[in-house]
Amino acid sequence: MSDAKPSENIVWQKTTVGRSERARVSGQRGAVLWFTGLSGSGKSTVANAVETRLNELGRMTYLLDGDNVRSGLCADLTFSDADRQENIRRVAHVSKLFWDANLLTLVSFISPFRAERRLARELVGGDFIEVFVDAPLEVCESRDVKGLYKKARAGQIPAFTGISSPYEAPEHPEIHLRTGEESLEQSVDRVLAWLRDKGYISAG
Repeated sequence: MSDAKPSENIVWQKTTVGRSERARVSGQRGAVLWFTGLSGSGKSTVANAVETRLNELGRMTYLLDGDNVRSGLCADLTFSDADRQENIRRVAHVSKLFWDANLLTLVSFISPFRAERRLARELVGGDFIEVFVDAPLEVCESRDVKGLYKKARAGQIPAFTGISSPYEAPEHPEIHLRTGEESLEQSVDRVLAWLRDKGYISAG
């Protein structure tokens, strides 16, 4: 993870329009839903379906997906442990900006290390919602349309999460989805129900 410190000549610029003003205009309460889990667990599928439902409800959203971010913002990073941590650090800061804009921000990243997710939580604060997308390794491998697990087991992909690199499962996620057992619709319904119960979206 980068240890770079901001220059002493950089001062955070305060703006007149803040979260409360944006909330008044948008009529919603922003949050960061951080979807974490093994490759093939269903993170992107669930996050995309949740965003679709939120959009249908008239909510303002944005989805940050791992592959999409790595094609631009983090295109310079490898899959080493250090670069993976830097990848998550960047995404955490971007998601905080979207949260400040009062969007319901969905983040879909393996983010295998608890320390990375803890950093994101500390940056965002109380509106950080950890969503553990939980499926057994054998289920994830059976869904592996990209053939990544096969390549990892053949030694063609080093440091692959779940095979040659560890995944540290969340200990106390706000939402725990068991996508090896429940349908996509059930997973989405559970996320929406949690958001309604906590007042992020209306019950209507």
